[in-house]
Amino acid sequence: MKRLEEYAELVEAFGEDSQAVLRANWQEAARVFSPRGLDQYLDGAMGLRSLGKGSALISAYLDAAPHVAREVGEDAVWEMVNAIMKMSSKTSGAVLEAVLATSPTAANRLADLELFKGYLGLLDRLLAQAPRALRPMLGNLDQLFTHLTLGGLRRWALWGAHALRTDFEGQAAYFSLQSPESLAMLQQERKGTLFVDIQRRLRMYLRALWGRDFFLRPTSGDYENREGYRPFIEGFFIHLPDAYDDWEEQTGLQRYRAAAAHAAAHVAYLHAAISAEALTPLQMAVIGLMEDARVEALAMAEFPGLREIWRPFHRAIPGPVNSLADLFARLARALIDPAYADDHPWVREGRSAFAEQIDRLQDSRLSWELGVRLAHSLLREHIPYHARTDIPDIPYRDDNRYIWEFAEIDWERDATVLPGSQVRRHVNVMEMVNEIDTETAGDDAQEVWVLQSELFPYEDMGVSYNQMEGREPVSDPFHYPEWDYQIQVNRPHWVTVLERRPQAGDPALVREVLDKYKPVSSRLKYLIEALQPQGVQRLRKQEDGDEIDLEAAIRALIDIRMGHQPDTRINIRNIRKVRDLSVLVLMDLSESTNDRVYGSADSILQLSREATALLADAMSRIGDPFAIHGFHSDGRHDVSYYRFKDFDSAYDEQAMGRLAGMTGKLSTRMGTALRHAGHYLQQQRQSKKLLLVVTDGEPADIDVRDPQYLRYDAKRAVEELERNGITTYCLSLDPHADEYVSRIFGARNYQVIDHVERLPEKLPMLYMGLTR
Repeated sequence: MKRLEEYAELVEAFGEDSQAVLRANWQEAARVFSPRGLDQYLDGAMGLRSLGKGSALISAYLDAAPHVAREVGEDAVWEMVNAIMKMSSKTSGAVLEAVLATSPTAANRLADLELFKGYLGLLDRLLAQAPRALRPMLGNLDQLFTHLTLGGLRRWALWGAHALRTDFEGQAAYFSLQSPESLAMLQQERKGTLFVDIQRRLRMYLRALWGRDFFLRPTSGDYENREGYRPFIEGFFIHLPDAYDDWEEQTGLQRYRAAAAHAAAHVAYLHAAISAEALTPLQMAVIGLMEDARVEALAMAEFPGLREIWRPFHRAIPGPVNSLADLFARLARALIDPAYADDHPWVREGRSAFAEQIDRLQDSRLSWELGVRLAHSLLREHIPYHARTDIPDIPYRDDNRYIWEFAEIDWERDATVLPGSQVRRHVNVMEMVNEIDTETAGDDAQEVWVLQSELFPYEDMGVSYNQMEGREPVSDPFHYPEWDYQIQVNRPHWVTVLERRPQAGDPALVREVLDKYKPVSSRLKYLIEALQPQGVQRLRKQEDGDEIDLEAAIRALIDIRMGHQPDTRINIRNIRKVRDLSVLVLMDLSESTNDRVYGSADSILQLSREATALLADAMSRIGDPFAIHGFHSDGRHDVSYYRFKDFDSAYDEQAMGRLAGMTGKLSTRMGTALRHAGHYLQQQRQSKKLLLVVTDGEPADIDVRDPQYLRYDAKRAVEELERNGITTYCLSLDPHADEYVSRIFGARNYQVIDHVERLPEKLPMLYMGLTR
């Protein structure tokens, strides 16, 4: 559990009243929020602080958010912050405080994230149509939610906003529940049984039957969400309407029990989904009808009392056939009610076919076989089938989406190219030579052909055609999200990374580094020998181990014969000494690295190159798999990424030449580079992964004016890497970095070097200390 003291720097930005509220609610917040949720809980408060609506708004948020998270999950808190941000330009801080203060009541009565999001949307819509109505409505929210569902509240509120849009006094009376129209509409929208009042009883009811937990969620059955009128199963959740009226002699509670038991039977007895491939809508409808009968038959065989719960909802009777919905309802009743008599040939055929296969009820393929057969027989009736209207009137059954399996498109793998977009094709040499029409295609080309390797001329001079005449090759684009701390959301596919080929330099420049820093190399030599894996180490004199030490066992026997107390440590334990670590060094190659170090003729980039060369030599001698990458940026659409050495490549002349040719230019979009480096580290098999960042300044880019924006994004990227098991450590060359680097990388995961000229000796020593 995180302590409040860890956020001392952030908490100081709040007023004294808000700090007191935070301290009072911290215990509850630490219990209901995850570690990431706690960070975002305080980030949400910072976002509300930026609105300038006063400290009371922040206090209301800090008090309400833990209660909302406990009721509907921590994701609801960020939805609430976003909604407040949207509403802030339309109303005063006092109304926003009322929204936050009543949000725990709404979360408790709605009990579902999607419904809570719908409630926030209703408030925003009402604020646009009748802004004076919001405060009196929030004052009576508890009473409204006692009688209304979300759909009923929406219809009640929007009727008042539309009917009294110019009558401000009438609005105040209506939304304060003081006018006859308000009470009449409230009575009209009032529902019989609310899900939130009986959800616990339903869960206990299903657990008593099947001995397992079922996850129930409410869904809004209003005019904006038609599917809410029927239950459905999605993922692991059974979605039931948020309210049920009485149905003939059956109460709302009885309807809930019938619907929940039927949906639970689907979950309990459907072991493999039914393929919908090559089926017509009519066949799918009849197969679904037979699957309903199959799972109910299995449930009634195990719990005979369920028949009396379901049978009262089957009211179909023999008579003229007006639609296929009538026939479906009659067959459904025939299959559940043994006393029901129906002379229609299709109903008799369905009942007898189901009875003949009663021993195969455990096999869901039975529903497919009977459904296809009965659908074919139904064609003799010459009655048209309408999927939207021919639904049998059985009010407790779900929409059967759970039983079907569809062949869905994998958009990651089978993505189609839209008109006007550019296609990149990887071809072989013969295709390139024989089929190419335009040697120098422009940026507007519909297709760009790429060779897997360089093509050299016949008079091989060690230079490829691309190096002589072509453009610098770039990779396919990588798209990454970016965190916007002001609205507290990830902007999807916001930043584009392009991997570019590093320029080759003279490897001799790198080899000269070892001669230049001989004292450092000598000190590293002993550390490297200590860190190198020692293979299997045998530890003697162990109480338990892998084998017996014969010499120690003989000494123990001699002691026993002589009457002395023997030494019981007669085992040998074998310990395998290996280093299970992969490292990626990420270098900031922005324009500022070209600056000269004060009092020296060397640039920051040159010192970074020398330090990385010493570190690479040490890592290659230890045997750790490592990579050296670099980055700079020119706006969010062009983050250039260079791979000087990869994990699977040797630290040879080519890698040294790339290090010698590195240059510094443009800006530093650090969060995106961290995510891309993490992409490569995650592919490594080692259990420990270290991302070592070398930078000379804070994150910045030409298209970002807010200095905090990229800092928060980099902090978010570090948190994402940490969740994926990657440790991030920053070595900053900016003497003023203490102001921001600890917020990005954490209090212990950074080091600031005040004297940059000492970087070549500091970086290898730092690595040795981190991986000891």
